Amino acid sequence: MARRPLPRILSSGGASITRGREFARTAADSATDVLHPLITVTRGLRLLVGAARQKWAATPKDRRGHVLFLVAACGLGVALVPHGPVLAVVSVMGAAAWKGRARTPARTGPDEAGAARLRSLYEALVPHFSVAEDPGPLFSHGGDWDKAFGSSYAFDDDGRLTRLQVTYPAYFPDGDPAARTRVEQVLDTKSGRGREYHFSWDEEGNRLQMTVLDPLPVTIAAQRFVTAPGETVLGFTDADAVGRTVPVRDGDTTRDAAPVVWRTGSRSTEPHLLAVGQPGSGITTLMRSLALQALQQGDLLVVEGAGTGEYACLSGRDGVLAVERGLSGALATLEWAAHETERRLIAANRARQAGHPEPEDIKRPLWILLDRPSALGHLAAAEGRPDPQELLQVPLRHGRAAGVTVVVADQFDGLDALAETVRAHTRARAVLGPATRDQVRSVLGVQPHTTPTPHMPPGRGYARLGTGPVLRLQVPATPDPYDGATSEAHRQAVLDLLPGGPAPVERVPEAAPCEEAAGPGPAHRDALVAAPAVAEG
Repeated sequence: MARRPLPRILSSGGASITRGREFARTAADSATDVLHPLITVTRGLRLLVGAARQKWAATPKDRRGHVLFLVAACGLGVALVPHGPVLAVVSVMGAAAWKGRARTPARTGPDEAGAARLRSLYEALVPHFSVAEDPGPLFSHGGDWDKAFGSSYAFDDDGRLTRLQVTYPAYFPDGDPAARTRVEQVLDTKSGRGREYHFSWDEEGNRLQMTVLDPLPVTIAAQRFVTAPGETVLGFTDADAVGRTVPVRDGDTTRDAAPVVWRTGSRSTEPHLLAVGQPGSGITTLMRSLALQALQQGDLLVVEGAGTGEYACLSGRDGVLAVERGLSGALATLEWAAHETERRLIAANRARQAGHPEPEDIKRPLWILLDRPSALGHLAAAEGRPDPQELLQVPLRHGRAAGVTVVVADQFDGLDALAETVRAHTRARAVLGPATRDQVRSVLGVQPHTTPTPHMPPGRGYARLGTGPVLRLQVPATPDPYDGATSEAHRQAVLDLLPGGPAPVERVPEAAPCEEAAGPGPAHRDALVAAPAVAEG
């Protein structure tokens, strides 16, 4: 069958159509050049009319009459002036031409250094966000970083990233903590070390938001915080992490800060606390801060396993039942605490069965602060005596109902020596000082959403209350007031919070042998009476 020839318009008219298109494009460009002033004036008039409408809409109704009168008066004045209408038209056209002129668009993309940094970061993420089977990979070597980063990024004055949003493929296992950690480590390394980054994963939208966090304030010293009964301030965190602020004194000024509030008592779901850190990380500072807040409404028992005398400022103070540094005293004190917990439980149970309110002697909270139990455990094992942690079973198990709160602090090298009872019942956790992500996870149960920095000030770390989120934490500065390296401002702040104690006893001069044989004098009896009481076992 013979092929039918194409129509003439399709076979021989291609050149004519091409020439027609070029002629039309040339005519349009010429017309645009000729009519450019008219287009500019028209655009400016439209903008001026829009601005006038917005101004009129924003004018209150009670003032619109005055505005109309002023416009009419100006129009009458222009009409009466010689050549006034012509000058008015020329002025309006000039304003419209200025308003409608073509402006140079603002530069929205990064500079050359920023683009190079984003390109390097994109190439570093390729092995984590790409697979060989992907026909259209979002991340590929030599690919376009605009598709993955878009315009959601920001740089500081030094040219380092402060904010970045990464769009990753849907097949990336964003539910795997190990995969997340690898990506976060790459972003931390390529964006600049020495800063703390917050990572927010949006699994539904396949987006990762990285933000540089501001450092937490380290100038807030120990003071009385505005809290309800049963609330204790562990420290301070980011403003958007908690929905509450308290007024604090920061140097010579007063401002609002976001606290990490730990609730204790019968209605608390996390009645006991475990704090872990490296030497010099601020664990003792946290314990002293908790002790000062506990003494405002309760009694205190302090057991120091290291024996360095960090809690000497609490000895003999009102509400401090004992400050023990030796193994024998620690065992006796913790045994008394166990019996006291049982007594409170029995008294509360009897009062409830009889329909009476709880006795007053069991309403006052009792705090037990145990620092470095692993050191005491080693001493007890060497002497063949029971581990002091065994005496904490009753306060830990029944402390919430009896009004007893237990705080245990230790170092990372002593975590393996902690008893299972201590680990199971201390659901409020704090990690202070430099620590790896695995170390933080071993204590808090989950990894933080930020990258720990290698250098942290004392009292800086993370906190998690039960199953809540991991919060950044900065403990208020609560140094030892008897330490010579403590500043005068911090020393006075701690001394102002310490409750009163017995009056100091003057040294008694040596008596003659005959007077010693006669028995202790009144000064000796006053010294015995004024000595601080020690909890009996």
